[in-house]
Amino acid sequence: MLRTDLIASVPALIQRHADERGNKVAFQDAVRQVTYGELAVRTSNLAGHLSDLGVAAGDTVAIYLPNSVDWIESSFAITRAGGIGVPISYDATESEIAYRIQDAACKVVITTDERAVMIDAIKAQCPTVTTTILVGRGEGGKAGLRYESLASTKPDSNPCDPSSIHDAAYIIYTSGTTGRAKGVLLSVHSMLWVTASCWAPIAQLAEHDKVLSPLPLFHSYALNLSVLGVLAAGASEYIMEKFSTSEALRLLESGAFTLFPGVPTMFHYLLEAAKGNPRTVLKDLRLAISAGAIMPATLNREFEARFGVMLLDGYGITETATMVTMNWPSGGRVLGSCGLPIPGLAVRIVDAATGKDSPTGSEGELIVRGPNVMIGYHNKPEETAVALRDGWYHTGDLARSDENGFLTITGRLKELIIRGGQNIAPAEIEEVVSVIEGVVDNAVVGLPHELLGEVPALFVVKRGDSDVAAEQILKHCRERLSSYKVPFSVHFVDQIPRTGSGKIIRFKLRDMLIK
Repeated sequence: MLRTDLIASVPALIQRHADERGNKVAFQDAVRQVTYGELAVRTSNLAGHLSDLGVAAGDTVAIYLPNSVDWIESSFAITRAGGIGVPISYDATESEIAYRIQDAACKVVITTDERAVMIDAIKAQCPTVTTTILVGRGEGGKAGLRYESLASTKPDSNPCDPSSIHDAAYIIYTSGTTGRAKGVLLSVHSMLWVTASCWAPIAQLAEHDKVLSPLPLFHSYALNLSVLGVLAAGASEYIMEKFSTSEALRLLESGAFTLFPGVPTMFHYLLEAAKGNPRTVLKDLRLAISAGAIMPATLNREFEARFGVMLLDGYGITETATMVTMNWPSGGRVLGSCGLPIPGLAVRIVDAATGKDSPTGSEGELIVRGPNVMIGYHNKPEETAVALRDGWYHTGDLARSDENGFLTITGRLKELIIRGGQNIAPAEIEEVVSVIEGVVDNAVVGLPHELLGEVPALFVVKRGDSDVAAEQILKHCRERLSSYKVPFSVHFVDQIPRTGSGKIIRFKLRDMLIK
């Protein structure tokens, strides 16, 4: 069941596929594509040039690029140089970018011509940065080393091609839904172990697959599946720069793709768009995968019924190199749950106060132990010690397990709303509201209350033509929720702020009401 043959160093995997399928397209975007044979040469060149620039084992290199083939090549080249890749969202603010580059002490930044001026300004705050490598056509007289020149020319140095896959290879910054982002140290081994135990045996990712990936590559979910997983399997992938409902539907209707990973919000928008066009068919798509946020059972059921494509939901977090649990395509599923622990991974549900195991069906904190657990938080020993105890990673997520072992995520310890001494999980309210006709998206946060301590506030995104009203929503909630769980207030907004992986950024909603 565990595909141990897929756990190898990045250069070994690249060379394996260059030898076996060198002319096959490995990765493609709207601008260009690269075959496995070309990938071997170009990443070797880039890695050698990085070594020439002084990047040694353990040095950090920032990838500040949009989703693209360039992003993929940069990631592999950094690993081949023995460096540690630091992916940064291309949509991040200047302060967020500066924080990550400074926190990780990056030596090199790979970015685009259009962001060169910003990076030059940031370098003044980050003295560790010695070099900027620029992707683009060199328009506007931008100074710096040219990415394409480095990728297409022989360097003085050979790539380091480190054989160890257990050392830190990536610093992935957490979503920051509850505070300032922390850098999670992950290895190639921890990442590929998930491919070997989840993507290959459960999702059956293989060389014949053509993946359409709209996922932001700087997140661990995408880095694991859309970058390393595709490489390990020898599959092909088309990378969308950003998710677009219309473009995703156009590509999926072409019949060119067999696998589509996404987050729940994406599947919701695809479903909404297809409701008005009965001729929309996702040709040859054999499987869709959802992770990154809780998948409502109603959305899962409606998507499968409308498109005739199985949608497998799973649960993962950055600190475990993504996946912890996954639903299987066979053997039965419990819609609304996030499935079973992936093979080889130990999980427990414990009372957060006592540390004792919770009875079956009772809620508790989910803790995880296995080969995919992070090395630790970068430069944060105290936070690491709190999160990693006796080999167990304490997720901070609340869950319950049924008698067959299917796990359901019910919320987060820090997201729990305590109203008059009663615990409320925002996800429970969100699930109830999500089925209301005319509601496109919703989120719940806790607001301070003078008498009750906290009360749930509901934020709703309406469909453009919907006239759904607050009282209608509250009536729906009263009929389906205990009285203390009914939202105290309803607020209509244009969108719910989310991370690239689909998680709700609750503090931004809270800040809208608390000044």
